[in-house]
Amino acid sequence: MATPYTQVLPLPRHQHYPKPNPISKTVFTDRYFENHPLILLIDKCHSINQLKQVHARMLRVGLFFDPFSASKLIEASALSHFSSLDYAHKVFDEIPQPNLFSWNALIRAYSSRQDPIQSLLIFVNMLCEGSEFPSKFTYPFVFKACAKMKAFGFGRGLHGMVVKKGRVGLDIFVLNSLIHFYADCGCLDAAYLVFENMQIRDVVSWNTMILGFAEGGYEDEALKLFYKMEEENVRPNDVTMMAVLSACGKKFDLELGRWAHAFIQRNGIRESVILDNAVLDMYMKCGSIEDAERLFDEMGEKDIVSWTTMLVGYARTGDFDAARRVLNSMPSQDIAAWNALISAYEQSGKPKEALTVFNELQVIKKAKPDEVTLVCTLSACAQLGAIDLGGWIHVYIKKQGIKLNCHLTTALIDMYSKCGDVEKALDVFHSVNVRDVFVWSAMIAGLAMHGRGKEAISLFLKMHDHKVKPNSVTLTNVLCACSHSGLVEEGQAIFNQMVTVYGVVPGLKHYACLVDILGRAGELEEAVKLIRNMAVTPGPSVWGALLGACRLHGNLEIAEQACNHLVELEPENHGAYVLLSNIYAKSGKWDEVSMLRKRMRECGLKKEPGCSSIEVNGTVHEFLVGDNTHPRSQKIYAKLDEIAARLKSVGYVSNKSQILQLVEEEDMQEQALNLHSEKLAMAFGLISVAPSQPIRIVKNLRVCGDCHEVAKLLSKLYDREILLRDRYRFHHFKEGNCSCKDYW
Repeated sequence: MATPYTQVLPLPRHQHYPKPNPISKTVFTDRYFENHPLILLIDKCHSINQLKQVHARMLRVGLFFDPFSASKLIEASALSHFSSLDYAHKVFDEIPQPNLFSWNALIRAYSSRQDPIQSLLIFVNMLCEGSEFPSKFTYPFVFKACAKMKAFGFGRGLHGMVVKKGRVGLDIFVLNSLIHFYADCGCLDAAYLVFENMQIRDVVSWNTMILGFAEGGYEDEALKLFYKMEEENVRPNDVTMMAVLSACGKKFDLELGRWAHAFIQRNGIRESVILDNAVLDMYMKCGSIEDAERLFDEMGEKDIVSWTTMLVGYARTGDFDAARRVLNSMPSQDIAAWNALISAYEQSGKPKEALTVFNELQVIKKAKPDEVTLVCTLSACAQLGAIDLGGWIHVYIKKQGIKLNCHLTTALIDMYSKCGDVEKALDVFHSVNVRDVFVWSAMIAGLAMHGRGKEAISLFLKMHDHKVKPNSVTLTNVLCACSHSGLVEEGQAIFNQMVTVYGVVPGLKHYACLVDILGRAGELEEAVKLIRNMAVTPGPSVWGALLGACRLHGNLEIAEQACNHLVELEPENHGAYVLLSNIYAKSGKWDEVSMLRKRMRECGLKKEPGCSSIEVNGTVHEFLVGDNTHPRSQKIYAKLDEIAARLKSVGYVSNKSQILQLVEEEDMQEQALNLHSEKLAMAFGLISVAPSQPIRIVKNLRVCGDCHEVAKLLSKLYDREILLRDRYRFHHFKEGNCSCKDYW
């Protein structure tokens, strides 16, 4: 029975061409079979099945064993619109002597993949076999694969090969790809050196270098190179201008951005929806909604990027109603637009709204979330402590057979850690084989926030053993772990090894961590000495860490110095006043407390209100101090009365100094202490969460001493496990004890 493809592609009869025989010693001239009917038929194929028919006939007549003919088959199977790389590779493996064209086709095809490791492996095999040698058409695609993989060592070695090749090393296409490789790997000095030494440069050379500077955070250098390009009479094109616009957006330089837009119009540079989108993005990043709206209305053609740029721009300015209107006005909504809104809410500190959009996407639109959706939603779950939804997403990933890449793995570890289940975070960590620096860093951070400092250090050392180089964030996380666990010597040792062992220059965050480590341990003079000898100018985080340590140990003299420095750097930092006020109150200096409160009122500063949230059955409930807006307020307050009676029966006396220390509560009476948001959330948890489940609470500020003591007592009185995450760390309350051992 004839297949349907036989009717579409009638295969020609072989007549006047000799049959190539793999056994015969006859050698045909290269491209001898270029006009063979079967070879011509390859270009007419529209599907992989049609190509397989041609392949079968080529095998029958022996044409497949001609290197040129086989290379045409490889080209079609690897690079056509219906390509199948797996099939192409299988065909390639059957060729007795593949020619350079076949090698290049396969290297090129794999270089475009998300994970182009095969491109490099095929290139190495080509060198090992030695039957063919790389040409100027080979190197650009190998450099492309190196750039995608950030394989700096391999690419640098390849650069050496190119230099030794003589003329190949001077080829403009090879050199342009080399510039792109170095720029993508963040080695802009090397990229610029290649650019400067080029004998001939085309517009692609300039564009690649300008874009490298712009994307690498060197916007001024990108613009200088653009001006130099004009001086050398090289005409910029649309790609050039997109790089320039990107630099303007990153600099938030609206005037320069407007000039670039006018330059495009004045010089007749080919406009397209892609270039219009770049201008639109620049205006939005520079905060000119009016310019963006005007351009958007004038655009003849709009794609999903145009609409999404407007949506994100509105969200960035906090106008989420406008962002919603854009979403609803889109001619066709795809997942990218929804992702943009979820991400905008999440990054703007509105995780609850982000989860609402995710729920709408699932329930109303019945759309299938992609990796970006899941990562953004997991991040929102982490902020809120919404472990039920986060766990559901984890199950969804498993059921859908979604492969855990490093982005999803990091998001899951972060979510479980911040929701209080560090054991599940460890399960995720150990379940994956591929772990990049972000995965390791997330797990170290999770252990740190749960006060498991020694485990965090152990994992950090294992990371080093696995040849994963730590970055600045990793070092910050492991130093935080030392701080939360009182590991002073370990923290100092790691800090002192940052440059020599790990190749990371200490920044302000690292110094702040070390100050915190010393300060918490009571070594305030040592902390002050460290600040004086810092290699960089102390910033707010450093002085804030010192001030916090002074509050802990009641050192008024150093606290005043730290507060003065902190307020000088951040005049509107209400936290500095609050901390110093707490220290004054502890020392009984009420005149100074009143003076600070007066200064805050005059400056219009208010302490950030405390807010505690708790997730019950997938719904997140939020409480403020003295909150009575919850639908179950009556039962919550009844539970609070019961709690107060039980606490009194075991001899608990509230710590009234906590009231005196809170600036915004100066006119409130003692009952305010009993109505802190943490206590409201705990009461709600006791009446709403099953006894077998832990009560998980997230607070936006540091938990106060009285609430910390009450949580310890409640965990024993009600035989409940309470997990409370404040701004800095986790507290696990069980059987009357806290995991922090009161070292917080």
